Amino acid sequence: MGDAIDLTGDGGVLKTVIKQAKPDAVAPTESLPLVDVHYEGTLAETGEVFDTTHEDNTIFSFELGKGSVIKAWDIALKTMKVGEVAKITCKPEYAYGASGSPPDIPANATLVFEVELVACRPRKGSSISSVSDERARLDELKKQREMAAASKEEEKKKREEAKAAAAARVQAKLDAKKGQGKGKGKGK
Repeated sequence: MGDAIDLTGDGGVLKTVIKQAKPDAVAPTESLPLVDVHYEGTLAETGEVFDTTHEDNTIFSFELGKGSVIKAWDIALKTMKVGEVAKITCKPEYAYGASGSPPDIPANATLVFEVELVACRPRKGSSISSVSDERARLDELKKQREMAAASKEEEKKKREEAKAAAAARVQAKLDAKKGQGKGKGKGK
């Protein structure tokens, strides 16, 4: 994980790159303002998850710079490239401020998001030719997400199996040691 970058100069929006994008990856621009993201939001104070796309494997889409998301996201996503994963820490004035977003986000809450920029796209009608192209693109994104989730699940299963095997080896050694010392020469 890299060092935190202060994107606002006042500590209001901090970005820490967790996973770098490929060098030739696309970034949001005026001609590619629509972004698709995968994220998990937590309260900095408690670590409690208040929103995530991970549970249902969905993609959240919005247009940058239109005020449809919190200020911190408009600021941070402009600095990311497709494939990049970053931790974005947002002070209240760049998130939901003094009013919060009840019931999940209290007033004056600092928020922490882990965000993956999945794709950048043009506005509708710019160059994507049809609804079927868009649906195919979203289906492909979902397929990629499902494959990544399955891969993570498989890795988790392998780790658990390795842990169980290691525990069994340790137990076998302990059992073998318990058995030593009984028998010949023990009662002398």
